[in-house]
Amino acid sequence: MLEEFDLSQMIEPLLDWFDQNKRQLPWREGISPYHTWVSEIMLQQTRVEAVKPYYARFLERLPEISDLAACPEDELLKLWEGLGYYSRVRNMQKAARQVMEEYGGELPRDVKALNALSGIGSYTAGAIASMAFGIPEPAVDGNAFRLIFRLSEDDSDIGKQKTKKKLEDALRLVMPNDRPGDFNQAIMDLGALVCLPSGQPLCDKCPLSFCCQARKDHLQEAFPVKAKAKPRKIEEMTVFLICRKDQVILKKRPNKGLLAGLYELPSLPGKLDLDQVREALFLDGYHALKIVPMGQAKHIFSHIEWHMTGYRVQIDELEEESGLTFVDIEEARNHFAIPTAFSYYWKML
Repeated sequence: MLEEFDLSQMIEPLLDWFDQNKRQLPWREGISPYHTWVSEIMLQQTRVEAVKPYYARFLERLPEISDLAACPEDELLKLWEGLGYYSRVRNMQKAARQVMEEYGGELPRDVKALNALSGIGSYTAGAIASMAFGIPEPAVDGNAFRLIFRLSEDDSDIGKQKTKKKLEDALRLVMPNDRPGDFNQAIMDLGALVCLPSGQPLCDKCPLSFCCQARKDHLQEAFPVKAKAKPRKIEEMTVFLICRKDQVILKKRPNKGLLAGLYELPSLPGKLDLDQVREALFLDGYHALKIVPMGQAKHIFSHIEWHMTGYRVQIDELEEESGLTFVDIEEARNHFAIPTAFSYYWKML
């Protein structure tokens, strides 16, 4: 268990390994608090390789916190398009405005103050504090749980907040004051490159194998422990790509709830066949010239799965309705952020 494991023995070999094997990542070049913040928010629930082009594009358009604070929302969401979880970037902008108003445009050098900013939790606060400001504060993510709980054979449920706090408290006691950012990044890199989350971990390449209790007992894949999540709710829906000449119809989602405030393709609940689609479109006032099936698609959210059936619909006219927007196709591609959930059909435009 973690309480019985001496974490201090990992510091020197871990940092030596990091010096030789650390990943070359764009946000590690010329480290700044703002760059660290942007990268860490993007990296939440997104792979490193996928983040790189978004990170470069985002900072090219919004090089300073003041630029993020002032950016129009539609443009901001378009910059984020493809990363998903749009609440992340909305919270970033809220926090940027807080920073402009309360801290003169500079992220505060204080962990509690960082934690108080919109969208910044203990992990992100720890990452910014340690990497950008040299403050010995842990940044506990999935890599940290996997690595430390394999080392210590701790079977606490990592889905519980008290388990995260336990690990943060334990790491805080041993963090090297001279290299806290490197310590956190070394844990991240070792977890990403060696102490792998699935399949057989590369124990023969691990600098900490000498003290790993799970390796000693051949139980690496048993840790970390996380209680099974409740099954996701399945929602069947029929999605429409409705075109009129060189325009496409978009619908704005409600300002609260899933994908709040984003533009989406019109849809109806249920899995509708061609006859049902034709009838539904007629009842909604669409004069469909042509209806072409576009196949099935699935998108997984944290608690919901959308099982979608798609149709491309060519119309000649439609009375303007509240919530529906005719948009030039090129403008839609270049200026509107369409949720990734609809990407299978959107790319057929």
